[in-house]
Amino acid sequence: MSPQTQPDPFMRDQWYPVSALQDIAAGTPRVTKLFGQRVSYRREADGACSASTEDRALPVLQRYGCLWTSLGTPGELFEIPEYTEADRRNVAAGTVAVQVSAQRGIENFLDMGHFPYVHTGILGALPHTEVKEYNVEETPDGREIIATECLFYQPMASTVSTSGADVEYIYRVPHPTCSVLYKSSPLDEKRLDVIALFGQPTGEESFRGHMVLSILDDVNTDDFISYFQLHIFGQDKPILENQMPKRLPLDPRAETPIRADKTSIMYRRWLTRHGATYGVIPAQG
Repeated sequence: MSPQTQPDPFMRDQWYPVSALQDIAAGTPRVTKLFGQRVSYRREADGACSASTEDRALPVLQRYGCLWTSLGTPGELFEIPEYTEADRRNVAAGTVAVQVSAQRGIENFLDMGHFPYVHTGILGALPHTEVKEYNVEETPDGREIIATECLFYQPMASTVSTSGADVEYIYRVPHPTCSVLYKSSPLDEKRLDVIALFGQPTGEESFRGHMVLSILDDVNTDDFISYFQLHIFGQDKPILENQMPKRLPLDPRAETPIRADKTSIMYRRWLTRHGATYGVIPAQG
């Protein structure tokens, strides 16, 4: 990696997904990129995995249906307790390569305001464009951002939806390039479906988005669930790739915020406070 693209310590010392486990054929080496660096990985017949750069072995972790690795010294990966619940469908829904920074991808994932315009007939519909007031804050330890009381009308909120409804959302940002979304389940009003976007920064202005779901759905096949989620991500991809700049500006004056952007504003401040410089345009002064 050139000096200009070295990851900052906050970004470097994290776990990152490199593949869905189901996509790694046993005994067949695979290659990807992380922070612009070539990373090889493989899975053995007994399920054990390994990863390495050209000059060293890397730590590995298998969790949430993905293989994770790191170029630094990562701590504990964030928890998604719902993933272990026996009646949930855990689906690695696919991976999409996008030509913007991973942080741009996460910011888009946090944005409810685009639902009626980009995901018309699925996650939003005209004239239901208002983003109602909601709460967003950091956890007391500063490790996560949580947005709660997010309500938005959606014509088809999930694969088991039969009609439009006001859907409750909770957003978590427990990692600089990962976000976990919780939303009302049409099958059980007391429980929430989980949709996660795990971002793999392949470069400063490119990432691979790994979609993982943990949902209540006793009707549809994994293929249909994956298609539904990838269709939504496919609608986001051209919008994301036309954004300029391709890295996320952290200066609050760089892009005009509105009330609907509260989570994005908090995310940018959180990245600034942790010293993130890779994949972003740091605030000046």
